[in-house]
Amino acid sequence: MLKSIGDALIAFGPVGVFVIGFFDSLGVPLVGGVDFLLIYLAANTPHVAYIAATTATMGSILGNLILFRAARYGVRRFARDEAPEGKRRKFRLWFQRYGLLTVFIPAVTPIVPLPLKFFVISAGAMNTPVGRFLGVVLLARVIRYYGEAYLGVRLGEDARGFLTHNAWNIAAVAVTMALVLVGLVRWYDRRRVEA
Repeated sequence: MLKSIGDALIAFGPVGVFVIGFFDSLGVPLVGGVDFLLIYLAANTPHVAYIAATTATMGSILGNLILFRAARYGVRRFARDEAPEGKRRKFRLWFQRYGLLTVFIPAVTPIVPLPLKFFVISAGAMNTPVGRFLGVVLLARVIRYYGEAYLGVRLGEDARGFLTHNAWNIAAVAVTMALVLVGLVRWYDRRRVEA
């Protein structure tokens, strides 16, 4: 089935990747998602691999932005304050410090199933600035999708196996990045308090 979807994707080229990236980021579950299909397209039509990575990034940003905005306006309009104020405030403060990191890590990590949609919705609900949110998603998606296009061009169909085989290594890199960024945030906060 994935091969037939991949063949249809090649027929639509980068526009197909845009549509799939949009719906995937909006929250519509897609088997294989953008990652495998982008690799398939890059392996079979390398001359459009980086254009496809660009359109996948654009579709993903648009889908995430709509989900983010829906969460922001939905919370304002329909949310009921069920949690005690202390717990809400504590979570809000934590999310202000580390929230965009929780968006970046699953957005940049292929294969390993991390719950990006939950963090996108949380970012919208916590009134994260739109520019910062978009910057984090853009950086993560550029790294991820251009990396996959590169692997697809270089390794062909073997790129999927490479990602699957190295899933734990990719997860370890993501966790290491998270720990380094948490350390940098804490270091910055200490220096700011000392000043």
